[in-house]
Amino acid sequence: MQNQYTSSQQPFGGQFQMPQSNQIPNQMNHGGHEVFDLHEVLSGMINVLDQYMMFRVFVKGPELMNMIDRQYSFILDNYNITCEAFQTGTEPSHHTKKYMMNESNTVTFGIKPSQPKKPNQSIEDINDQGIAGHMLGLIKSTASLLTMTSLEVTNPVVRRVLVDSVPNFVEMAYEIFLYQNKQHQYQVPQLSQQDMNSMVQGFAPITGQPTMPTPSQMYKPMQ
Repeated sequence: MQNQYTSSQQPFGGQFQMPQSNQIPNQMNHGGHEVFDLHEVLSGMINVLDQYMMFRVFVKGPELMNMIDRQYSFILDNYNITCEAFQTGTEPSHHTKKYMMNESNTVTFGIKPSQPKKPNQSIEDINDQGIAGHMLGLIKSTASLLTMTSLEVTNPVVRRVLVDSVPNFVEMAYEIFLYQNKQHQYQVPQLSQQDMNSMVQGFAPITGQPTMPTPSQMYKPMQ
């Protein structure tokens, strides 16, 4: 009985299964578009890893240093299994792991007065706030790239590795945001209670079953 690899059969970090319906060698089971996209994904991961390594030279706070080291180690492992799946076209040596952040989910709301931001004038101006901002940008762009790439991947194993990687990069980005928020670097304004209520109540769920048009119906403009 043939096995068909589908997302419904494969939960986050689940078993990989190659389809048996064609005779294409596993390592060649890639479309041209997929090959170019995977080169971009893997090159992007290398850039993140290299920049995280450079960030360590400038980081002063132990909390941010710990986050860099934990995320670097996770991204490196994610890079390795993505590269392995891409090169072999088959299940990598282990499944996609799940990133566990250290920050709590508590967000501080409100704006506190702070100095306006401006570009650094010398290398001595590089600080933890700027490093955290760079980290957030890198991880957010990688999460977006992984998502877009996974939508058009031919090889089901590679696709599953990419899909399972997305929530991990989302979690890492959120961890950086929470760190920034705690340090008052990423402040979160709120609307007034009246405006907030108006926006929150701006949509309503539909009740009952909508009446769908039939193929024979045509749109007729109002007279």
